[in-house]
Amino acid sequence: MLAQSSPNAPFAQSVLQWYDKFGRKHLPWQQNKTLYGVWLSEVMLQQTQVATVIPYFERFIKTFPNVTALANASQDEVLHLWTGLGYYARARNLHKAAQKIRDEFDGNFPIDFDQVWALPGVGRSTAGAILSSVLEQPYPILDGNVKRVLSRYFEVKGWSGEKKVENHLWHLTEQVTPMEHVADFNQAMMDIGAMLCTRTKPKCDLCPLKKDCLAYKNESWTQFPAKKPQKTLPEKETYFLILSKNGKVWLEQRENSGLWGGLFCFPQFESQEDLQAYLISEGISHYQAWSSFRHTFSHFHLDIHPIYAEIDNIQAEQENRDWYKVMEKTKEYKPNLSSAVKYWYDPKNPQQIGLAQPVKNLLTQFVRSNHGENSIL
Repeated sequence: MLAQSSPNAPFAQSVLQWYDKFGRKHLPWQQNKTLYGVWLSEVMLQQTQVATVIPYFERFIKTFPNVTALANASQDEVLHLWTGLGYYARARNLHKAAQKIRDEFDGNFPIDFDQVWALPGVGRSTAGAILSSVLEQPYPILDGNVKRVLSRYFEVKGWSGEKKVENHLWHLTEQVTPMEHVADFNQAMMDIGAMLCTRTKPKCDLCPLKKDCLAYKNESWTQFPAKKPQKTLPEKETYFLILSKNGKVWLEQRENSGLWGGLFCFPQFESQEDLQAYLISEGISHYQAWSSFRHTFSHFHLDIHPIYAEIDNIQAEQENRDWYKVMEKTKEYKPNLSSAVKYWYDPKNPQQIGLAQPVKNLLTQFVRSNHGENSIL
């Protein structure tokens, strides 16, 4: 489980020498390193590129400068800052982990590997990255970039998501990771994967490992790592109802589990028939179809059909409707009130809540069409 190599071994030496000259050393989370900051960056970097993460990290660390500040925030505040970064379970787990650190470790980030690994949303590689980067604890890592480098260097057959293949890659990374200078080595391996040993058009001529890389020798880099067995993504569709009154839009918070968990969305319907039945039941006869669009998740395509309805002129007898009463009573949204799961959202004065990306995009379209401005945030 621990690193087993020497920094003077040929593999480690080549990697470390390259890092001294070319490695990334000026990323925001590398400055004044803290366990909290590196943990935050590692979670954000899961399935997301560095360039995308940087502005989110900087906003996040400014708003929540330490574990306790994050733990004491509401989930809505956390999801609000995460909006647009995707994979929202990461944000929910980050918040849960911060609360666990606050409650069980008095707000001090743990330094024991098993305790870090036990935090919600933290896997073996993330735990190793945190402790090696900040404390030089000799733990190897195995993120997507490292998997690609090792798969090509050793010509590892099979898809890395298979348990047998992943276990083999863990064995290899343990063997090549040095027991000293492990922070630089792990960062270098990620950098080589991100900058040189890329998925397409790798820069093999610049790679410090090309001398003994089997994929380079055999010109077989396109075969490694093996691709995930392809499966056609299923297609689904949904209907969003955009209800507008007095410049505000009706939003509902979703359950924490499932798609867009904990985020605020428009009322959603599985079929056009269900939507029309709802419109009739609410006395809404005038509505407009906006352009449909596709939002792709990792496991399916979702075709979204937005339906827009202004209800400013609904007749007085309709004022006993649920949404109308809430509109009249709700003056201010308070995220910490568990009962506040539906409300009229003012995109001109946005609250700090989490929004699903398609919802955010449609709110921006709403603001442009009603106010001639470019963004809600």
